[in-house]
Amino acid sequence: MSETDDLQHHDDLDRHVREVQHLLARHKLVEDLVHRQDMPRHDLVENLVHKQHVNELTHKLDSLHPADIAHILEALPLDERLFVWDLVKAERDGEILLEVSDAVRESLIESMDTAALQAAAEQLDADELADLAPDLPHEVMEAVYQGLAQEEREQLRAAMSYPEDSVGALMDFEMVTVREDVTLEVVLRYLRRFEALPDHTDQLFVVDRDERLRGVLPLNRLLLNDPDVTVSDVMLTDTLTLEPADEAETAAQAFERYDLVSAPVVDYHRKLVGRVTVAAVVDFIREETENELLSQAGLKEGEDIFAPVWDSVKNRWSWLAVNLVTAFIASRVIGAFENSIEKLVALAALMPIVAGIGGNSGNQTITMIVRAIAMGQVQHDALPRLLKKELGVALLNGLVWGGLLGVLAWILYGSGKLGAVMTAAMTLNLLVAAFVGVMAPMIRHRFGQDPAVGSSVIITAVTDSGGFFIFLGLATIFLM
Repeated sequence: MSETDDLQHHDDLDRHVREVQHLLARHKLVEDLVHRQDMPRHDLVENLVHKQHVNELTHKLDSLHPADIAHILEALPLDERLFVWDLVKAERDGEILLEVSDAVRESLIESMDTAALQAAAEQLDADELADLAPDLPHEVMEAVYQGLAQEEREQLRAAMSYPEDSVGALMDFEMVTVREDVTLEVVLRYLRRFEALPDHTDQLFVVDRDERLRGVLPLNRLLLNDPDVTVSDVMLTDTLTLEPADEAETAAQAFERYDLVSAPVVDYHRKLVGRVTVAAVVDFIREETENELLSQAGLKEGEDIFAPVWDSVKNRWSWLAVNLVTAFIASRVIGAFENSIEKLVALAALMPIVAGIGGNSGNQTITMIVRAIAMGQVQHDALPRLLKKELGVALLNGLVWGGLLGVLAWILYGSGKLGAVMTAAMTLNLLVAAFVGVMAPMIRHRFGQDPAVGSSVIITAVTDSGGFFIFLGLATIFLM
């Protein structure tokens, strides 16, 4: 999608949200007015007005893609969200539940009875049902499971057995397979029997009688070669394959590097068990990006922006508690140098600059390291090189910008010693920020933890307390 198309898509989404919000506002306004009126056949008029607005909203929703409806639901407060959700056709519930965020999905599921949830789940394929299963009540999943065919049960069990961040969790089971000893004409006749090909079908998978992968047949080779040629003559045997236990991140990197649309998933016997499509990979990358942004601020993933106050408080208070502790430590550091600040008031004006610049520099370092880890560019032996490089950057920045601030402090307060202390404190705090900015995510990654979680909180705590201590300590030694 080009940048112009992307902007157009966002404009369309915003327009859909505005139109639905306008219809909801008009519906509420008119119904309130009618409700207050004292007129003959009041109930009949009120019912007709209600039906008219409901029909308008329903018609609007019917014209939208499930992903667009999901976006609208996420943008509405809870009462309006549930009102709109009730207007969505039941046969679309399953698709929309898959598209909305986890927190919004929870609010929608809570509003549905068992029968509605079961009907929504029964519309989904095994791989889609596996994505939704953790949010559904046990009795609903049990009823849906009992209604599946044996093959679909096995697929569902397989899909639910893989970790969330694995290729197995991304793969789907809807694909087209052919044999290598048939002609292209036979393959074309076979494809004409389908009402529609699975989404993102850019190649057919060539298997033997034991369902082991032999190669792939790209659609362009199928269409451009002589129909009398056999599949084995034109298929590709040197193709990228994935295994269910592979990390989803690895698959995402492969899709980006080789511009893939789909890729086969095989077990250790090379038996074809599914495929991964670019749509699943894009969804995974988007979710990972959103979660990383939230994690850096110490937030749990998936908070509904219109969630009740108490739910949002519970989501945010853990790292706020950490912040409170670190802020108290920073205040005690300042308190330890009260006498120095009383003697030289300029210290109170300058010390936030040291801490602030250190925090910004540390966040830059952490962002670069976390991104490099996510892209698979950081190996276990890279730590010494990364530390050397980032400390070098911090030293140069400290000397340049610290020197500039030192000159400004000298001019403002007429003290060359104060300027020198400012330069030294800035340089040392940037070195501390660089060290923590590299070590914090690398250590978390080494122990199998998300390197982004709470990173901005950690670096702010270190650079605030460290910056105050370094600056006030140097000032006490050299200026008092």
